[in-house]
Parts: sequence; structure tokens; C-alpha cells
Amino acid sequence: MNDRDVFEYALLRVVPRVERGECFNAGVVVYCRARTFVAARTHLDEAKLRALDPAADVTGVRAALHAVEGVCRGGDDAGQAARDDAGRRFRWLIAPRSTVVQPGPVHTGLTTDPAAEVERLLDLLVR
Repeated sequence: MNDRDVFEYALLRVVPRVERGECFNAGVVVYCRARTFVAARTHLDEAKLRALDPAADVTGVRAALHAVEGVCRGGDDAGQAARDDAGRRFRWLIAPRSTVVQPGPVHTGLTTDPAAEVERLLDLLVR
């Protein structure tokens, strides 16, 4: 019996000065349709942020990253997306945008535990 499910994920990148295009990874969003699961975990490396832009708004960047986590959790933290299902929230979060926090390309994999995947990917690709 195969109990692994397909999941999708995208990295969250911080682009402190959009006009320069320099970025670093600061989070991951994971979606598993079979388990109606969506979650994000973030980690802001302030030293990297300040290296790319000494005048960066650290509080604003941190708030934007936490907002992504809130959208994934749903409920009151999701704002206008509160009533959307997990798939719609994921698709909205991974839509291309020209802001300081941007999603990267979507990748896929197989997992038995989507929540553990979030932590594994955060450790592997962000921290």
C-alpha cells in the first residue's frame, strides 16, 4: 500500500530592492490536495536582509512573511481569503508579484506527512 501523497511547494523569497532583483529564501509554502493541507513556515535572516539593503524595513518584511503564514492557517488570520479552501489560498500565495516578499517557482514531491515536509524544506532550503 502506498500512503504517499503528491504535494506542491514554493519558496518565499525576500527581494529587498525589487529593482536590483537580489533575493534570499525566507520561507516555504506547502500544499497537499489529498489532505486539504496548506501551511507556511518562515525564517527571516536579518543579516542577509541588511546586507542587501541596510535601510530595509525589517518589521515590514517580517509582517509580510507572517501574513503568508496567517493566510495558510485560515480563519481570522487569512483576511479576505478566510473562506477560501486550502487550494485557493495556496494558488493565491504563489501567484507572481513584484513586492518585497515573492513566491518562487512551484515544485512537487511525494510525502506521507505534509506538516513534516514544511519543516524539512525550511531546514533544507531556508535556514
